Amino acid sequence: MTSRTLTVPAVALGTWAWGDSGEVGDGYFGSQLTGPGLRKVVEKAHSNGFTLWDTAVVYGMGRSEAVLAQALKGYDRSEYQLSTKFTPQIAGDGDDPVADMLEQSLDRMGTDYVDLYWIHNPADVARWTPLLIPPLKSGKIKHVGVSNHNLEEIALADQILGEAGFRVEAVQNHYSLLYRSSERAGILDHCREHDVRFLSYMVLEQGALTGRYTAAGPLPEGSVRAAAYNGILPRLRALTDRMGRIGQDRGGSAADVATAWAIAKGTTPIVGVTKAGYIDGLVRARGIDLADEEIAELEALADAADVDTRGSWEHEM
Repeated sequence: MTSRTLTVPAVALGTWAWGDSGEVGDGYFGSQLTGPGLRKVVEKAHSNGFTLWDTAVVYGMGRSEAVLAQALKGYDRSEYQLSTKFTPQIAGDGDDPVADMLEQSLDRMGTDYVDLYWIHNPADVARWTPLLIPPLKSGKIKHVGVSNHNLEEIALADQILGEAGFRVEAVQNHYSLLYRSSERAGILDHCREHDVRFLSYMVLEQGALTGRYTAAGPLPEGSVRAAAYNGILPRLRALTDRMGRIGQDRGGSAADVATAWAIAKGTTPIVGVTKAGYIDGLVRARGIDLADEEIAELEALADAADVDTRGSWEHEM
């Protein structure tokens, strides 16, 4: 069995954008990132108790993992948790593609173990899940999660791991005010009933739910985010305006409310952080206690916006 129970902070820190090369069309988020700037992000995050860093091989094809390792340099390994992923869609053709991809991640991140290792997309659950068992036994993986899996796939992965004395300890799916398919499919209920952590990604919908962007002031042109969200920004106005007012009443922002909503729903939001100032918002979100009536109102406004933000890599839950 795993040697200890998986524990995570109230908010996990996402590094998808850290794999950005800065070149349009190459994972381009439209953010200007520097080594010193990301080091400040790490320092401020850790001083406020945010110590779980989520990355993946496919975030810049290893670039995010390497940049994260550099930003964490000097911290003792026990002071932070690393979460990274095996992505079947880019698996090699060796005897054990999981072990190969894991070793490459460990090398880039300068560590000999990963706190939380994910099967990034289901592809073939019966094929890939058993390959997690040897690194679990060796200690190279401390805990296993599955990402973008539906209930049937989660159950199958859990059964396979269970036969070796392990289990699925976390689920990571797209979950936001605009995209609640995991809730409607019963995955959140499953996680609550089985003591499985649900980590929600894209809770801010790549900035579209922060209230900072409007039709007059859209997301950075040429970025992947702009292509996905600029066309729907006018339909989000009523929702983001209400989030902004709720946030203002608590000394926060619309983005803080989006994060607080995800926490209130019993999930651990993964929030992308590219600037040290963003940590202040996570501190505020952690302290916001939304009333049931406010949650219901926000969800009704989100439904009324009638947008579909499911990613091209995601299947129906």
